[in-house]
Amino acid sequence: MVYKLIWTKEAVDNLEKILSYLEEKWTERETQQFKKRLSKQLELILQFPEMFPVSTYNPKLRKAVLSKQTTLFYKLDGERLYLVSIFVNLQDIGKIEKL
Repeated sequence: MVYKLIWTKEAVDNLEKILSYLEEKWTERETQQFKKRLSKQLELILQFPEMFPVSTYNPKLRKAVLSKQTTLFYKLDGERLYLVSIFVNLQDIGKIEKL
């Protein structure tokens, strides 16, 4: 099945904050590496969405670890795959938008 990726407002906001931080604190090369890693992970999720575990925080979500610091939370709905949050692991998990 081919899924359509839909970014939630929260996920877009998360990405903007992460990229802003990376651009301020890290090099352009490291920022590009993050973008490439994110893109590859999203491709993998779209191909094999059920290979990643169900979240213990919210069983409606699945989680894919992008890095030690970052986890992607997403949910499937028919032919749509919603990227709910790009979560910085140092945050309070309760900050993820309730579904």
